[in-house]
Amino acid sequence: MRNALRLGLILLLASCPAFAAAPVEGDCTLKDFRFQSGETLPALRLHYTTLGTPSRDAVLILHGTSGDGKAFLREQFAGQLFGPGQLLDAATHYIILPDNIGHGKSSRPSDGLHMRFPKYTYDDMVRAQHDMLTQCLKVDHLRLVMGTSMGGMHTWVWGYTYPDFMDALMPLASLPVEIAGRNRMLRKMGIDSIMNDPEWKGGEYTTQPRGLVGAIDVLIFMVSSPLQMQKEAPTREKAEAMLAALVQRYKMLLDANDLIYQFDSSRNYNPYPHLGEIKAPLYAVNSADDQVNPPELGILDEAIHKVPHGRYILLPISPETRGHGTHSLPAIWGKYLGELLAASAR
Repeated sequence: MRNALRLGLILLLASCPAFAAAPVEGDCTLKDFRFQSGETLPALRLHYTTLGTPSRDAVLILHGTSGDGKAFLREQFAGQLFGPGQLLDAATHYIILPDNIGHGKSSRPSDGLHMRFPKYTYDDMVRAQHDMLTQCLKVDHLRLVMGTSMGGMHTWVWGYTYPDFMDALMPLASLPVEIAGRNRMLRKMGIDSIMNDPEWKGGEYTTQPRGLVGAIDVLIFMVSSPLQMQKEAPTREKAEAMLAALVQRYKMLLDANDLIYQFDSSRNYNPYPHLGEIKAPLYAVNSADDQVNPPELGILDEAIHKVPHGRYILLPISPETRGHGTHSLPAIWGKYLGELLAASAR
């Protein structure tokens, strides 16, 4: 397992573009952090990666479920945004990429508390991000808050929780409503697959329970693109080989207790009643082939009108889109980021 993770880190670094200054990693320890549930942690650790210097325009970019901040350093993302002359040039911006609660190198159930870890929510995660910025990084204003998937949902929460803290908001691959319908069903399927497995042992397993594979199957379905999977695996043999490779990759990266918390942390999420409280210009970007947020629901068509300075962009299915994963391809939606930055210029 350790060798596989080390290899993954080497491959990630090899795929990262070169910057004028290397990314800097750090930890912010929040003392006696109190969660919505009333539970507390004596020390909540939030890990982060930054690019640039604090004297520049600060940009907070938030990752998706089971991810981490360093994923944004890959060429497909950083190479399109953080380079010289690009929209979020690290020479003129202070890029902040946190690992959110329960993810990456931040405090999480698998550190040892297992199912005794506080039952965190998206509101807890956003408040911890705010505390990290103000207490540890000494950032009191953001040029932009942007996020993908779960991070997109956090972006909506940022908009009404701290409405004066940012100049612009860009949630990607998300909807500003309660997690319900098929979305919640899929998350519950993943949770139940783990918790109904006797090998889970109430969270006190010593090896990953077999139920984790069922939860991984759900995750693969959620982030898949039917068009791209058909193109990449046009035969039964190729489809089954692709599935086996995806399951194996996720098994090396995920922990069963962590994934339960990650799936369930969205349970109280519901920005809809608060959309009118968002002050900053907001561009919501989704793709038409997103299996998690399908456009036929019509949710954003209505909801965006409640945002005082909101705009909804629906990217059509194309050979370039990748379903839910389109959120990590600024080559497709970067022009809209440019328009948002221009519209929100101080």
